[in-house]
Amino acid sequence: MPRSKSLTLSTVPNLPEIQPGDDLPALIMNALAQDEISVEDGDIFVIAQKIVSKSEGRLVNLSTVIPSPKALELAERIEKRPELVELILQESNEVLRTRPGTIIVEHKSGFVCANAGIDHSNVRGPWGEPEDWVLLLPEDADYSARVLRSGLERLSGKRIGVLIIDSHGRAWRNGIVGTSIGLAGIPALVDMRGKPDRFNYSLRVTLIAAADELAAGASLMMGQAAEGTPVILARGFPYELAEDRAFRLVREKQLDLFR
Repeated sequence: MPRSKSLTLSTVPNLPEIQPGDDLPALIMNALAQDEISVEDGDIFVIAQKIVSKSEGRLVNLSTVIPSPKALELAERIEKRPELVELILQESNEVLRTRPGTIIVEHKSGFVCANAGIDHSNVRGPWGEPEDWVLLLPEDADYSARVLRSGLERLSGKRIGVLIIDSHGRAWRNGIVGTSIGLAGIPALVDMRGKPDRFNYSLRVTLIAAADELAAGASLMMGQAAEGTPVILARGFPYELAEDRAFRLVREKQLDLFR
């Protein structure tokens, strides 16, 4: 008989407002200690992109950005601030779709998203007007995840995984959902092809985006507004920890029928 399985997603309270240069692993472990939460082998830390970017100093004040002619032309067409459009272009490989109020790009990391993942919400800089400050995605979120994992394993003494997530829209569906943009120590994809189902039929195309499934669940616990819980401790992930890269979640262009 199959045994019952469970996946627990626990918020990590008591984290301070993150500043550039902050030691995230130390702050996370201190927060866990305050709430008397222990870490076990196989646990996964799901971390909001926003605090990773803040700790890495990815804050930009739009008043310091000089728009290019291309940004000025595009900004007028899509009704966005030219300085923001310039940053979007700098952070992107390619502009894929536009309409008034919306710009969809391929980010330098390969992910397709709105505004190159640049965010205004819950962002404040050290000077100037609050509405001038924006936050860029990490330059290399997989590298960021590896650094965080190394620090968290050193401080906890446990073998753990790290998943960095952001909120993205999706083709074909309304609304945003938590999506993996960087990871270390957990599988991005789990290949079930060739495995039998309950009736001994051999699966042919089943490739599970396991990291994105966990990202969506953790995002539900984080919230999207003023909750202040950007780290989730996940326990019971049903797949073995493994080395992988988030970029493997991106469909190859030649297989993407909607490019």
